[in-house]
This record gives sequence, C-alpha cells and structure tokens, in this order.
Amino acid sequence: MNIQHSTAITPLRARMIADMSARNLGPASQSSHLRACKRFAAFLRRSPEIATPDDVKNFQQHLIESGMSICTRNQTMTGVKFLFRVTLRRHDLVAEIFHLREPDRVPLVLSQKEIKRILSMAPSLKAEVMLSLAYGCGLRAGEVVRLKVGDIDSAQEIIRIVQAKGRKDRNVMLSLDILDLLRDWWKERPTGQDKDVPAPERVLFPGYRGKHLSARQLSRLFLETARKAGITKRVTLHTLRHSFATHLLERGIDIRVIQALLGHSKLTTTARYARVATGMIAAVDSPLDDLNRVKRNKGKASSF
Repeated sequence: MNIQHSTAITPLRARMIADMSARNLGPASQSSHLRACKRFAAFLRRSPEIATPDDVKNFQQHLIESGMSICTRNQTMTGVKFLFRVTLRRHDLVAEIFHLREPDRVPLVLSQKEIKRILSMAPSLKAEVMLSLAYGCGLRAGEVVRLKVGDIDSAQEIIRIVQAKGRKDRNVMLSLDILDLLRDWWKERPTGQDKDVPAPERVLFPGYRGKHLSARQLSRLFLETARKAGITKRVTLHTLRHSFATHLLERGIDIRVIQALLGHSKLTTTARYARVATGMIAAVDSPLDDLNRVKRNKGKASSF
C-alpha cells in the first residue's frame, strides 16, 4: 500500500521554495518565510491561493491581538508578502499588508566590570573562549559557533567571519588574550569525531557528532553564566556585542571602524551606540556650566 508521507511538500510550498532559492535567500530567511506562510494557512484553514483581502486584514489583526511582538509580527508578514508578491503574484493582497513601527529602544549595555565577572564565572575553558569571542570581537552567537580553525589568522592577527548575516564576509581583530585562550582550548579540544577532517575545516567548538554547537546552546550557556555572576539585568548573548561596540566608541575608536567590525551595512545602525556610550555622554560639558563659568569669571573680576 502506498501511503504518502505526512510531511510531503505541497505544490505551493515547492513553488515558494523554488522562488526563494532562485533569489538566493539564505536558509534562515527561507525557514522564516515558510513558518509565516504555514501560520497564515493554519489561520485560514484553507490554501492561501484563494485568500481574500479580508483574510489578510483579519490575519494581521489576529497577530496583533495574540500578543505577538512587533518584530515577530512584521517578520511574519514579510514572509506572507513574499508568497503573495512573488509566488502567487497577488498584488491585490500585497496592498493589504502593513508593517508596524517598532519602538526605538536603547541597547542594553554591560559595564566592563560586569563582563569581567561573567567571564570569571564561565563553567569551562570552552565556555570562556566562546564568551570572550562574543565580547572581545563583537560576534553574534551564530558567528561564534560556526568558527573554523582556518578562520583564525594569527599571522595577520585577524579572525575571518565567513558568510555572516546578509551573506557578508568581514574581518575582526584577534587580540593576544583571545589567541592565548584559543591555543589553550586547542590543546583540550576533543578530536575523536573529526580526526579525519583537515585541520582548517574543523569547527572550533564541536558539538554532537563533530558538528558545531547551536547558537541556542551558546545563548543558554551565557544566561546561566550571567545568573551565576549575579547579573540581574535582562541580558542576552547579544548584549555582549552591544557592549563591545559601546566600549570601543567610548575609547574613541572611529565609528566607521566599528561599523566595519560589526558588519553593519548602514552607519545609522552603528550610530545608535552613541546614545548609550555613558563615558562619552558624561564627558560632555553642559551649556549650564558655561553660564556659571561666565558668572564666576565676572565675580573674580569685580573683586579687584
């Protein structure tokens, strides 16, 4: 008896995957778009091919009322919009999609003392190296776990970040402290699962069956370590990246250099760290000081 597998791809899903692949969308974007369209189809209880403008309006209202964050809601509608605009060519439905403006929040930043406390509480050398890379080089979680031995260029004192967010390569600095940690980790790193793999292709932080750890595993590790370090702020691993950029800005590093290190396409994205660079803000003289300085100078002149 020929039983169709429950996870068989529908013709519409196959068309959408083909459209996304033709446009060179990355795996993360494709997965996000497919989840969004699956959510829309579950809401409709029928194929999106026969959706109406009212269906799109009602779905958006449903997402808002469900308590979904604005970021996730917009991400969901971006996936649905791709389906309508590219795969179905239903521009009448595209016209019904709107995006909500996200609150412009200041990034949470840790002090250097807090970060030093977190690193000192790392449960293992492996954890210390990964968290040091996240802060010391401003890396995202996925960039840390995907690092390979060949990405470390000790001769030029750089680390190559290959095909990161936006499918972009970039270089970041390799400090001597991190290089020493990496060399210590290389001595401890298990080699049983990838001993036949050429050294440059080996992942630095192997997980199950020689594959790299997941970004989620690293994020959980950071939260556990931060809790042990007594950090009560609502931090995530990305907080280390925010702190990296802010601390460089406070040291007077040119903002365009920080932009390159972070891999930002737009300078405005990097410029937001100026709002949380407390050292820079505290060093600015208030115009009130100028007024009082004038008064003091006048007072001194009249005393003669």
